[in-house]
Amino acid sequence: MLSHHGRRGRLRATTAATGIALALLAGTAGTAAAVPAAGTDDPAAVSRHTGLDRRALAQRLDAVHGAGMYGAYASVRDGRARWTGATGLADVDTGRRTAPDMRHRVGSVTKSFTAVAVLQQSAAGRIRLDSPVGDHVPELVPGERGRKITVRMLLNHTSGIADYIAEAFPSVKQGSPSSLEEFRHRTISPATLAGYGVNLPQLFEPGTSWSYSNTNYILLGEVLRKVTGQDPERVITRDVIRRAGLRDTWFPGTDPRIRGPHSRMYEGFGGVLTPPRDFSEYNMTMAGTAGALISTTQDLNTFYRTLLQGGLLPAAQLREMRTTVPYRDENGTVLLRYGLGIYSLDTPCGPVWGHDGGVFGATTTAMSTADGERQYAAGFNLTGYQRTDPDGNPVPHPVDAAQAALFDQALCGGTAPTARTDAPRVLPRLPDALTAPTAPTATDAATRPAASGQRAE
Repeated sequence: MLSHHGRRGRLRATTAATGIALALLAGTAGTAAAVPAAGTDDPAAVSRHTGLDRRALAQRLDAVHGAGMYGAYASVRDGRARWTGATGLADVDTGRRTAPDMRHRVGSVTKSFTAVAVLQQSAAGRIRLDSPVGDHVPELVPGERGRKITVRMLLNHTSGIADYIAEAFPSVKQGSPSSLEEFRHRTISPATLAGYGVNLPQLFEPGTSWSYSNTNYILLGEVLRKVTGQDPERVITRDVIRRAGLRDTWFPGTDPRIRGPHSRMYEGFGGVLTPPRDFSEYNMTMAGTAGALISTTQDLNTFYRTLLQGGLLPAAQLREMRTTVPYRDENGTVLLRYGLGIYSLDTPCGPVWGHDGGVFGATTTAMSTADGERQYAAGFNLTGYQRTDPDGNPVPHPVDAAQAALFDQALCGGTAPTARTDAPRVLPRLPDALTAPTAPTATDAATRPAASGQRAE
């Protein structure tokens, strides 16, 4: 991992390889030609959607497949009204079609679940958000560093701890996906993953900037282990997944398979793997409480609706969750605002809340209006389809614009903007996505000071 001081040129020279790995479980698409955030972070803002246009949703979903995505499935809710759809292929070799209820690896959407479990323990008085992480896991973050970094800083990615992914999959630093294949069935402990990130140079002084890091959420899982005396995945299952009434959401543990109906998941590694390779079978201990969950789009909508309508957290903890810091592009434009395990993103019809995620071969988006009434969740089964130019900058891909058009239709309904071929909307997402290096890097983001926490309620 590069430090954040004066190495942007070197980083861009290796973007095609390391950018894919630095935040495997981060966002899922790029920020090229992104629509800037409108500057509102008010959870009470009223979305101007106008019901579910099922035909338009089906057309927008099919357009994603038509733009080059192998297969996709999505669910939209507006009050009691629901729509589900699927498009394209779940298996390109057999021609098997996708289905709306397919199980899917949801990557960093897992972070919302982990954050809820931590905030539940905070509500119970077992964790203070502004307590040093060293109070809980001194063996993982020792000394002065453990005293400076707080639980809140882990939750909102202001800790300055580097991401572990490039260290866990070292071949990607040389532009090779061999580690992805070599470690497909590896079982790796949370302490080992945390050590990869903690032992790298600190990106910045804790609390002074923002940089997305999966290491933060592995550490949060270990904090949960210490305060509950139980396996953190079991705690999240009991207190979050079951409490929300989810039927098809689980941590797979060491089992590399996905139980039930699911798509194959294809990784192109920025064009290195041609044709893209199937990585649907994978030991997800490499992600743990940062990104190992399997779920469905219907379950994700239920989860975020339950969360945002107060069914999982007391009002005080939900307010803490919505206290955000901005993620900015290299021009200083706010792309999204990251809270405690969820983020806020502006749309043409108002702000929405949720998370996105990516693992080898699979990406997920799950967003909701602040009142939990209008929701959209989707899974996609091809990653690494984007390319970069000779300078390492992202080349816009038609899939990204089609995904943005589906997103707007799903969340804004009749107020969704008319598609423009001269300036297609591309969703702002978290940096350093697995799918391609199409977002500002975490190292670049670390050089830009983060604003102080902005309370959304």
